[in-house]
Amino acid sequence: MKVIEAKKITEIVKLLCIEANYELPQDIFESLKERIKEETSPLGREILKDIVANAEIAKTQRMPICQDTGIVVVFVEIGQEVHIVNGNLEEAINEGVRLGYEEGYLRKSVVKSPILRINTGDNTPAIIHYHICEGNRFSITVMPKGAGSENMSALKMLKPSDGVEGIKNFVIETVEKAGPNACPPSIVGIGIGGDFELAPYLAKKALLRKVGERNTDEVIAQLEEELLQEINTLGVGPQGLGGSTTALDVHIETYPTHIASLPVAVNLGCHVTRHATFVL
Repeated sequence: MKVIEAKKITEIVKLLCIEANYELPQDIFESLKERIKEETSPLGREILKDIVANAEIAKTQRMPICQDTGIVVVFVEIGQEVHIVNGNLEEAINEGVRLGYEEGYLRKSVVKSPILRINTGDNTPAIIHYHICEGNRFSITVMPKGAGSENMSALKMLKPSDGVEGIKNFVIETVEKAGPNACPPSIVGIGIGGDFELAPYLAKKALLRKVGERNTDEVIAQLEEELLQEINTLGVGPQGLGGSTTALDVHIETYPTHIASLPVAVNLGCHVTRHATFVL
């Protein structure tokens, strides 16, 4: 059995909140640099250069990549042989978020009530997803999710007869409708299957995959490639000002579903699709 102190988790989450907001994942950073060479629009190339420069400044000067430091989404993978002591896991995570946003001078963007809109003042509570696995593994991923891209995400309950073309049409329609609001170039996370509840979770989790890393299912991997090509012919371009780089990548996650259902969710990640992971 692995024993983990709750205060250790708090410290890890604090550091992950700061790291994720200050440092763009290396795969996204490298992809942005590559797209400068491939972008067909002169203005688009300049925008991509500015995005890369912004990421470099944020990392070296230790400041947020974006003013929208997001609502914190946390993915916890916890083994059945892990025991958290001297505290509650969820409380430890939220305390880490509070400290991270305070010590990292990160904007507090969470309101307690979606109706009354009063800020909680410390960016808590986080949205936490748990996955139970075998053994003593414990990993935690922090994803600060900004509202620009999140607000342009969508879910549709397709009919099975809509098939692959229906999926593609919905995804492309969602990206095109998002335009500049999702701060492209985007990472397009797609969840297919499960139910009304699970598909959006799959779409969000898909954003964690590295740029260029394909689904292990060859059929799904091919669909990812096709969608990426079609999305980049839309002409939305960097920051929605035109060009051939609307998306850096398309990631699809799937799950078995009901014989009469075809749920599809699209979760858009902006050009600063931030996340950081720690494994204990």
